Amino acid sequence: MSTEIAPLTSGLALGHLLRDEVLVGGRWRTGTGAVIDTVDPSTGVTFAHLHAATVEDVDEAVRAGERAALESGWRAALPHERAGVLRRVGDAIERRAEEISALQTLDTGKTRGETLALAHSAAATFRYTAAALETLEDQVTPPRGPYLTIATWEPVGVVASITPWNSPIASDAQKIAPALAAGNAVVAKPPAWAPWVTLLLARITEEAGLPPGLLSVLPGPGRTVGEALASHPRVGKLTFTGGTTTGRHLAHVAAEKLMPATLELGGKSPTIVFDDADLTQAIAGVLYGIFSSTGQSCIAGSRIFVQRTIFDDVVARLVEATRRLRVGSGTDPRTQVAPLVSHSHRDQVAAMVDAAVADGAQVLIGGGVPADPELADGAYYLPTIIGGVDNSARICQEEVFGPVAVVLPFDDEEDLIAMANDSDYGLASGIWTADYRRIHRIAGRLVAGTVYVNTYKQFSISTPFAGVRDSGVGVEKGREGIRSYMRQKSIYIDLSGEPLPWAAEQARAVDPTSTGS
Repeated sequence: MSTEIAPLTSGLALGHLLRDEVLVGGRWRTGTGAVIDTVDPSTGVTFAHLHAATVEDVDEAVRAGERAALESGWRAALPHERAGVLRRVGDAIERRAEEISALQTLDTGKTRGETLALAHSAAATFRYTAAALETLEDQVTPPRGPYLTIATWEPVGVVASITPWNSPIASDAQKIAPALAAGNAVVAKPPAWAPWVTLLLARITEEAGLPPGLLSVLPGPGRTVGEALASHPRVGKLTFTGGTTTGRHLAHVAAEKLMPATLELGGKSPTIVFDDADLTQAIAGVLYGIFSSTGQSCIAGSRIFVQRTIFDDVVARLVEATRRLRVGSGTDPRTQVAPLVSHSHRDQVAAMVDAAVADGAQVLIGGGVPADPELADGAYYLPTIIGGVDNSARICQEEVFGPVAVVLPFDDEEDLIAMANDSDYGLASGIWTADYRRIHRIAGRLVAGTVYVNTYKQFSISTPFAGVRDSGVGVEKGREGIRSYMRQKSIYIDLSGEPLPWAAEQARAVDPTSTGS
């Protein structure tokens, strides 16, 4: 890969967004850490340099955020006042969606169609969060005595947000919007591999009127910047999306601090095709579920279970349809499978496929880099389907996070449930069938936070999203997504005007105004 700065090839002017600056406590300045080279995955060419943040930057950002929440009045602002800023952020993202899309494609290699959808999703997240904020209510609870009881909510203080590289703008919005809505300050750590869209989002929030210091953006290595952020004593909540190994470590850090944490982690999601399914619909959905985003999705349907009576037919159709997928640069509007985020990640994916083959797996299609010489310098890997394996195989149990799926036959519902739930993960699942009774039975028995029926990989900011087992803890999205960035407080207000009976006699005895004996 070249380490020289290459001219940008996007049709939009993006150079002004690639400044060597991070946002620390309301100030844009050069990071005090090592230089990050950012590489276009489609060409392997470095297009910008950025100095990473450091532990010292983390401390400055956290303490500035804590002050800003109080001194700016953000923490005490009325819900509709905070909502107004969030709506303006959403509107600004919508206006700049094309620019955001082009920058994210350059940074991550994703197709322009996907990055544009992610930008619009982020805009919708800010607008939904604003609307939900205005309708959240405290609760007057049923009285159990001569007093009024109120359950209220208040901010946790400073939120640490650590996001992955596979969908930066959408992941950022999903965490930053509700955390700000709740009255907190946020220190965001985007991935070192893909920091630019998060930095652009920070500029957009400033333009929309977010008080300085409430949002800091500190790109850098997880082992230093992420670790310092999670363990900082003034951080009151951690939200993390990423790998299970890192998530488990951060859970230990949060536990030591007795700090709440929301962890959205990995997956090895089953997608299930029954013999009564509409196969055209199912095959299109299965392909989308695993190969869109080049398989770099936590909910990717990477284990494809097909009823044995139709197994051979469905596998043949899947293989042929996969052969027809268009692999290429994310800037080409015809592309369906773009490059992976980096050459090192591509090599990890390839190594997992090679190991599966060494263990006896059969590559039905793909299993290597494209032969097209125009793609030779990019981080490309062909969409791959693997057969001839048992569900206990490593390739069926470990997350690949790339365009790699396994196909497995099943005989009946009991056989299916046993295999589908035989996983350390429990993030998502898909069912393809025409039988509504079966839908209800299977959906209830699958160990997964989300079940898709005759569709896959759909998202709604208004619908809660969570994982079980090694796929995470806590819930994001929905109205309760805002509450997850708050802590509850109970208030008791006396209505009787009388002293508490336990010491009423003694209190009256020492009251000089009392007329009692």
